Amino acid sequence: MEQVHGIGRRKRAVARVYLRPGTGQITINGKTSEDYFGKRTGYQDILKSPLVETQMLQQYDMIVTVRGGGTIGQVEAVRHGCARALERVNPAFRPALKSLGFLTRDAREKERKKYGQPKARKKFQFSKR
Repeated sequence: MEQVHGIGRRKRAVARVYLRPGTGQITINGKTSEDYFGKRTGYQDILKSPLVETQMLQQYDMIVTVRGGGTIGQVEAVRHGCARALERVNPAFRPALKSLGFLTRDAREKERKKYGQPKARKKFQFSKR
């Protein structure tokens, strides 16, 4: 096996995740995950969670290209893509990944702003008199 590919999405973020046999290094847009997302341990835990749950953290290197969205959207898109790639590596991982919700695409999107309002749902102040 050379490499396996998975695409993950969350809000406006799209992540292309490639898993290659290796030592567990994570590279995102040419940088390490700590350099790209910072040293926030919560982000690192979210990134690695599919690999940790399947005990594959030390067997694969993860090479990621991610675009669009914000920080959390990108982190969760990478997690989604990693889970999809792991499912291609071994279909026996599917029940574990599915039960944790890693294979489910979170379809929530930002609601559009409406005219006559300052934001999507917020209204301008109403004065009765």
